Amino acid sequence: MNIAANPVVEADQTVYLKDYEKPSFLVDSINLDIQVHTDRTDVNATLVMKRQTSGDLVLLGRDLELKSITLNGKLLTEADYTLDAEQLVIANAPDQVILETAVVIHPESNTQLEGLYQAGDDLFVTQNEPEGFRKITFYPDRPDVLSVFTTRVEADKKFPVLLANGNLMEAGEAGEGRHYTIWQDPTKKPSYLFACVIGDLAVLKDSYVTSEGRDVALEIYAVEKDIPKCHIAMEALKHSMQWDEEHYGRPYDLDNYMIVATSAFNMGAMENKGLNIFNTSCVLADEEFTTDAAIMRVQSVIAHEYFHNWTGNRITCRDWFQLCLKEGLTVFRDQSFSEDLQSAAVQRIDDVAVLKAHQFPEDSGPLSHPPRPDHFVEINNFYTATVYEKGAEINRMMATLLGKEKFRQGTDEYFRRHDGQAVTVEDWVSALTAGSGVDLSAFLIWYNQPGTPKLEAKGDYDAATQIYRLSFKQSLKANAKYPNLKAVPIPVALALFDAETGEQYTLQSESLFENGVKDGVYLFDQNEATIEFTGVTAKPVVSLLRNFSAPVNLDFNYSDQELAFLMQHETNGFNQWQATQTLLERILLEGHDADIYIQAMKNTLPEVIQKDPLLASRLFDVPTEGYLGSRIDTDYQPAKIQEQRNALLDTLARELGAFCKETYLELDPDMQSEFSQAMGVRALRNIMLSMMARQGDASAFDLAYEQYHTGNMSERLGALKVLVWNDAPQAQEALADFYSRFEDEALSLDQWFMVQAAHPKANAETIKYLTSHPDYDLGTPNRIRAVSGGLNANPVNTWSFGVQHYIDLAKYLDEKNPIVGSRLLQVLSRWYTLAEPQRTEVKTALENLKPQVKSKNVVETLNSMLSI
Repeated sequence: MNIAANPVVEADQTVYLKDYEKPSFLVDSINLDIQVHTDRTDVNATLVMKRQTSGDLVLLGRDLELKSITLNGKLLTEADYTLDAEQLVIANAPDQVILETAVVIHPESNTQLEGLYQAGDDLFVTQNEPEGFRKITFYPDRPDVLSVFTTRVEADKKFPVLLANGNLMEAGEAGEGRHYTIWQDPTKKPSYLFACVIGDLAVLKDSYVTSEGRDVALEIYAVEKDIPKCHIAMEALKHSMQWDEEHYGRPYDLDNYMIVATSAFNMGAMENKGLNIFNTSCVLADEEFTTDAAIMRVQSVIAHEYFHNWTGNRITCRDWFQLCLKEGLTVFRDQSFSEDLQSAAVQRIDDVAVLKAHQFPEDSGPLSHPPRPDHFVEINNFYTATVYEKGAEINRMMATLLGKEKFRQGTDEYFRRHDGQAVTVEDWVSALTAGSGVDLSAFLIWYNQPGTPKLEAKGDYDAATQIYRLSFKQSLKANAKYPNLKAVPIPVALALFDAETGEQYTLQSESLFENGVKDGVYLFDQNEATIEFTGVTAKPVVSLLRNFSAPVNLDFNYSDQELAFLMQHETNGFNQWQATQTLLERILLEGHDADIYIQAMKNTLPEVIQKDPLLASRLFDVPTEGYLGSRIDTDYQPAKIQEQRNALLDTLARELGAFCKETYLELDPDMQSEFSQAMGVRALRNIMLSMMARQGDASAFDLAYEQYHTGNMSERLGALKVLVWNDAPQAQEALADFYSRFEDEALSLDQWFMVQAAHPKANAETIKYLTSHPDYDLGTPNRIRAVSGGLNANPVNTWSFGVQHYIDLAKYLDEKNPIVGSRLLQVLSRWYTLAEPQRTEVKTALENLKPQVKSKNVVETLNSMLSI
């Protein structure tokens, strides 16, 4: 009996948090038998279940061919159950149930990359978060049903690797050229954490001894030629295991930890218990084939998925509305880990840059939602920057307020209370409160309402009393869906500087700080408030939201001169960067004079280059055209923004003059002993090279061509961008060489596609050439993202010929891979801010798409985008 795929979306399919009910039955254990054949896969499951509440026995299933179902030894007929496209329901089931089902599935034709699917000729993998397991067998596929999984995997011997969660219990021959393995995971887990892998893969092996003395076998599986690129990931895994023990007291709990790399993967990676499935882009790393930024990402994602073992696996979500619980906390943990790998200031800069580029626009547009949504049609649409990045910021605020010691006491209490449970955001905040002794319940407001708060601050200095007053006011943009928005607790980290000397004041405030401190955190949790600092001998320059202590839009009446002062004298690297960004926004969006910024850069750069070349490279960050566009709510003209930004960059390049070439020639990454230092030098040299090209320096292209041929991938790619994006005489030769070098290296070849798609002067023919190329593959998400992401680097192109590109992709992927289709369509979510006639043109194109799509993913996204 076949179940129809992609049922038509109806309004009543909306799921609401308020309607949550416990499942009628829990599953004590499940025995799975998965037998892979050429044209089908047979899945037999035995579920040992017991009643928890009244109600029918409900099993979720999608795209399954049911062969048989047996309840407590009795073979059921169609009259004994109700079956539709989404579930199998047995009424009047007894309180104790042993349920046996036999189904057939077709991973060989599964293009949606959910459930069990074929990922190339020699590999089958799973992706079950959030609702993929129901595509493997009938099951109460929800995160609050935790069970012990025992899995038998059988396949032809041409697939020598047969993996599943937990510990290997047995392996043997299955006859007729087939073999099997049996795995058991002793830790109860929800079905979304189930994984199995069947394939022909090589393996890199290592081991780690935990703080409890457990000897853990570590294995990373990939195709043979990619094994040399797995060593960085292996070291990152061991570093992560040690870091989690030292910072959170969390040792690993199984005898093995396995990672499998595949390019056919919608996500970055997946934390399945003991058997992580990774996108190749998040596990393969090598300086010859991947950039420094990609290496950093690999280390971060390895840590993220490992940290999920406790914050996501051992303690999981009660329901999918709580997604920000596991993801927000784990993102915060991986960000903290990454701060130990490079300049902490730069890590914070990079994290906030992602937040502002993706989450802030999301929060201000039609796709806005609370970190914990209160309803959804398709949960896959809520794997968003709001859930991940804003969720991380909420945890960071609480950690900032508590301090390291009390935050650790709170997390210890969380693990003590809830190990082995499926919990809610309230459980997390309650445990933090109990463990730390500080009431954090007000932070629940952050989880339950959308929007980016506006924090207005004003400073006033009284010379006669030597008192400096700071007044705060917070507000949120009105939201029709959430009319009762409340004031949120905002930790404001701040410092005062002597405007003459640049020295940082010791803060004195009777109401805030009992003892004098230099770095203070003020918890602003009202609509309005004023605080006072005493003993301030001259009007200071104040630095607010140091290290971005809260995810808010700050409105403070800085003069341009004060921002330039902070660029030069602020001791917090993040706020040094933030002052630069604020000044640049004023120049680009409000028409302020650029001279103050140029002079501040000249004054600041030499010292920063000596101390932290990576931070120096970030000070050259000019807000992207996309970010600047997100700051405009009406009459947005991409071409105008592009023109103004290019003019500023040209001026900066011209004013820096010979400094760029001198810096480029003086810096040598090979002289750096630490990777983070060498990474900074490479990043800065690439910027100097691009500045020289903007100056029209005749030697820039020759230096770029030489760097292309002698450097590692970070240097090679940086040089290639300079050559291609400036249409240098050597550009086509370099592109051809890059292709010939890396045509068999998928991740490197993604960069070849991206560089051409991101050319500022790319046109529809460029994109047509790339998408018609023999190496362009609509079945590989990484390759799609390489072209589409490159195109979106230039909003002028996105909002002209790019609109049709994204609509065509959404239409094609609606059936083939709706998760990716929905996410790509979101590129157009701020269509309503465009100036006419583009606004109407894009709206018409989106409306014309509506009758042509049917997946829940794309339909929900499209409806939300058009609801503005």
